[in-house]
Amino acid sequence: MATDDLGLTFSREGDGLRATVSGPRTLANTVAYWEGILGEVESHRPRWLFVCDRLQGHELSIADWHDLVAKMKGRGLEGMRIAHVKPSGMDHLEYCEIFAREAGIDARAFSDPGIAERWLRYGVPEEGEAAPRRTRGPSRTIQT
Repeated sequence: MATDDLGLTFSREGDGLRATVSGPRTLANTVAYWEGILGEVESHRPRWLFVCDRLQGHELSIADWHDLVAKMKGRGLEGMRIAHVKPSGMDHLEYCEIFAREAGIDARAFSDPGIAERWLRYGVPEEGEAAPRRTRGPSRTIQT
């Protein structure tokens, strides 16, 4: 599956991971950036994930979001809080949130990064879980 001009940047912040993705919005690019995120999650085991989706173009279909979440299920995204932010607007992203929750993934979709940050920082933690701490860590960029 070829990806077109996909940019994916990661930075660690305390016990969390921030990913920013840019480029054309295609199903191939969306699958590729989530595969990249899975690699980082496997390597660093963050407690939370902030994804800033800056892809440009036509939105994925509801069926594409459903299939993507099905591919992600059971691959390490469970057990962390995930904020998926699309500053350009939600379109069908709210369906991704619904499908993720059905798959046991604690994910929320946002168009406002500030609200997403507050949810990650102050959202109600599960019993015995500490709220995420926020400190800056090293950054790296992956170009595909």
